[in-house]
Amino acid sequence: MGTVKLGENMEIKEVVIQKACSMAMNAHKSPEKQYLSKKIRTSSSEVVFSFPGSWSVNDWFAGTSFGETKMDPQLFPSLKYVGLDVTATVNEVFLNRFKAVLANPQFQIEVEKAATDRRQIVFTGHSSGGAIAILATIWFLEEQIRKSSNWIAPLCLTFGSPLVGDRIINLALRRENWSRYFVNFVMRCDIVPQISLSPLSSINQKLQQVLDYFNQKAQQPPNEAPAFYVTVVKNASSVANYAACKIMGSTNPLLETISSFIELSPYRPLGTYVFCTGNGKLVVSSNPDAVLQVLYYASQLSTGEAREKVEVAQTSLRDHLNYGNDLQEYLKMSIVTCLYQHHPEALPLSSNVGNVERGRVDVALNDLGLSERARLCIHAAEALEKQKLRNQASIEEKQKDIEKCLDKLEAYKKKGALKVGYYDAFKSSEQKEDFHANVERLELAGIWDEIIEMLKRNELPDEFEGRKTWIDLGTRYRRIVEPLDIANYYRHLKNEDTGPYMGKGRPRRYKCTQRWREHAERLPHEVPGSCFWAEVEELCIKTSCQGIKESISHLNTKVKKWIKDGELGVDVLLENSTFNKLLKQHFLTNFSQDLDLRKELHVQGFADA
Repeated sequence: MGTVKLGENMEIKEVVIQKACSMAMNAHKSPEKQYLSKKIRTSSSEVVFSFPGSWSVNDWFAGTSFGETKMDPQLFPSLKYVGLDVTATVNEVFLNRFKAVLANPQFQIEVEKAATDRRQIVFTGHSSGGAIAILATIWFLEEQIRKSSNWIAPLCLTFGSPLVGDRIINLALRRENWSRYFVNFVMRCDIVPQISLSPLSSINQKLQQVLDYFNQKAQQPPNEAPAFYVTVVKNASSVANYAACKIMGSTNPLLETISSFIELSPYRPLGTYVFCTGNGKLVVSSNPDAVLQVLYYASQLSTGEAREKVEVAQTSLRDHLNYGNDLQEYLKMSIVTCLYQHHPEALPLSSNVGNVERGRVDVALNDLGLSERARLCIHAAEALEKQKLRNQASIEEKQKDIEKCLDKLEAYKKKGALKVGYYDAFKSSEQKEDFHANVERLELAGIWDEIIEMLKRNELPDEFEGRKTWIDLGTRYRRIVEPLDIANYYRHLKNEDTGPYMGKGRPRRYKCTQRWREHAERLPHEVPGSCFWAEVEELCIKTSCQGIKESISHLNTKVKKWIKDGELGVDVLLENSTFNKLLKQHFLTNFSQDLDLRKELHVQGFADA
């Protein structure tokens, strides 16, 4: 945490911010157009696409209480919690509005041309136009990943934008290393960024009056402004306080009880936030939990008197309209205060500080109106991120243990299972080497289950499941160890109680590591070769069922590809393996062993094949 120049913190030219803000405000003057586009002449040319907001409640909320829906996985395949297979939630109306823009062929032509000309594309918007800009930026990133590895990163600048989606969107952006492309400017009193934290039922009629004022249908803020402001802040209070309890590690069962019957908004901040304090200073944070707390606490009333409610409510609406003028003054300030992630010890928890640097930070926090309670919540958010890094370091210390166990199992596979193969030898477990292999299997299961549980509890950095080291290690683990889990499952007849392994028997640790690889390499989701033996076991059980030969033949066609891809070892084709016995039983031949595979078997030492 400290004071730095705005450009040093975000590496954005101030002229680009100014132009983007100007175009975002201008877009509101042309609501009949889906977007505006213009080139910026700087040392390098940028192309700005700005989106207008909307002045109808129907363009803010639809359907459920908070208007949310699951993200379109075809359009936004990266917006999910990959390992746990949870799709992100997004505001349905904002998503549909963006889809309408995307349906305009001219928009895609202009974006494609700017990308081909290697210009930086800047997506921008004010108010709900900012929400469309966010979705447009994510779409552009998804498209460029699919098409090319040689592209210029876009930039998304929003001004007074409402929240767009849940924490999974922010998690996905950080995992993909895209979060740095999103910068949201917020005036201290602007209430619009908090609107998504309220259910439509509580603000419906009041919101339309506020939108009419934004659309300049009224010269003065509506009479409903104070009631609207108080209602939004109260709902934000519920969300912020619940989130604060969670990040502070509260174990009070009342917390979960309350959340079970009080519906809370799913929306959360994403990217970097730049808060304008009201007196020419800027405060920057990229920690989504900290941003949520600042959004709420910066809008608090100091006395709660009726007169103050009216003044603050009116100010909050005027601030939402004044980004174009006010931001010009803010950008003239050469110093901003950054609430740096992973350094919570630099955050003064009260205004009574002695250190000069912390004193500067304290002044900026005071300018945002952050109380000691607010600082404590922000401190907890920053401390949580630091704890996640410590958790990751602890997991990484076990990486050598994982690799050591896998090396032992690979040696067991090559030397201790020559006669019937890796799978069948372990399933019979007649030798002491099989016992040792089982010990390694159980030790690895414990480590990986701990990792998956930490992911479920949000105790690891958002970037963790996108790290190539762990994707590769997880793939190696799944390929070597899952066949042993399958052997253990059918050896102990767990299928008779639980059903087929591929139904409810497959552990989450294998599903998770499989999805990591599929996402990283853009592969289709399908049954992997590590589950080959589960299919064989089920075919052995259904040996008299109709169509069994077709199923065996279909499985057989996939074996050679799986072997070449490294999903399976060639030991599956050994003469006495369960798979070969299945083939002989139904076809009186082990026809999967073509000449090339026979040679490969002999080269690797499986002479009895």
